[in-house]
Amino acid sequence: MESDTRSRTSGPNPIDVHVGGRIRQRRTLIGMTQEKLAKALGLTFQQIQKYERGTNRVGASRLFEISRVMNVPVSYFFEEMSGLPARASGLAEEGAGYETDPMGRRETLELVRAYYQIRDEKARRRVFDLVKSLGASD
Repeated sequence: MESDTRSRTSGPNPIDVHVGGRIRQRRTLIGMTQEKLAKALGLTFQQIQKYERGTNRVGASRLFEISRVMNVPVSYFFEEMSGLPARASGLAEEGAGYETDPMGRRETLELVRAYYQIRDEKARRRVFDLVKSLGASD
């Protein structure tokens, strides 16, 4: 068994924070609550919260089960890790790296989810164009 070399005061491991953020991101994108994910895994929602914050490390078998429940490959949780070592201290200090990245914010995830629920392709394109024009006007 591999020992954990980080000190108790250094905060969560940046990789655990990243994986937890990806769990939260996927869960939010598919409209799943922490309670529903916890039930599917036979856990408490508090355990899911700890996974999502990176305060509890997700084991390989648990990550496999999470990927199955969320219908993504295990590799999904490790995507977008380029540059992570350079940000490692910042993530550990923040305690929740997904909150500093606008792509991981709940508002962004809910916006993307709502956008893809627009069934009319032309209407969806008009919403896209509107948002782009509003963003460009700032």
